Amino acid sequence: MSGHSKWASIKHKKAATDAKRGAAFTKIIREIITAAKEGGGSFDTNIRLRTAVQRAKVINMPSSNIDNAIKKGTGELPGVIYESGAFEGYAPGGVALLVETITDNKNRTVAEIRNILSKKNGSLAGAGSTAWMFTKKGFIVISKDKAQEDQLMDIILEAGAEDMIVEGDNFEITTDPSSFEAVKTALQEKGIETASGEVTMIPNSTVKVQGNEAKQVLNLMEALEDQEDVQSVYANFDISDEEMEKISE
Repeated sequence: MSGHSKWASIKHKKAATDAKRGAAFTKIIREIITAAKEGGGSFDTNIRLRTAVQRAKVINMPSSNIDNAIKKGTGELPGVIYESGAFEGYAPGGVALLVETITDNKNRTVAEIRNILSKKNGSLAGAGSTAWMFTKKGFIVISKDKAQEDQLMDIILEAGAEDMIVEGDNFEITTDPSSFEAVKTALQEKGIETASGEVTMIPNSTVKVQGNEAKQVLNLMEALEDQEDVQSVYANFDISDEEMEKISE
C-alpha cells in the first residue's frame, strides 16, 4: 500500500496554483462526462458519478459546470466524445505503473504518454503486464488527531471495512469498493473528518527504491499526472520517509 499512500500524501501537500486548479477542473469535468455517459445521470445508482461530483465540489467547481458536464454525458447537451483507456508500464527500479486516461484522441494520448515515459526513464508495457499487480479498493485516510484508534476500528468494521493500519500520522482504511460509501457515511455520522477518500487501485506488493531512482520515480509520476488526458497514476513503489525527506530538500 506504500506506493499509493505516499503518492497520495505528496499530492495532498502540494500547493494548489491557478494553473493546477484549471487542470483539475478539466480532468474532473472529463470524469463526470464519462461517468454519466457510462452509468447514467443518477447519483443514487451511479457511484462513479457521485464520487466525481464530490471531488468537483472539494475544489469549488461551480454547480453550473457540474450540471453541464452531466448533461453532456447523458446526451442532453452536445459535447466532445471521450473514451476511457488504461496504459501499463514501468518506472525506474522496476516499479510497476498503471495509468488511467480519458481522451478525445487516443492516438495523441498514446504518443504523449510514450514520450513522457521515454524522457523520464520509464517504459510502456503491453496489456496485462502490470494491471494484475493492483486491486481496486476503497481507501480512506484519517489524521491520528481526529479519532481514537479503538473507537475508529469499531466504527469502520461495523460499517464493512476490511482493514486499518497506522501509517505515520494517519490511519489508513481499506474497504471493498462496494462498502466504501457505507464506511465513509458511518464516519461522517460520527463526526470524524477524513483527509481523503476514494476508490482507487492498491498495489498487491511493493518495490523498494531509494536515491536517484526514488527521485526519478516521483518525477515520472508527476509528469504523467500533469498530462491533461491522464486521470490517475498508480505505482507500487516503496520509498522510506527518510528518503522522502532527502528528496524534498
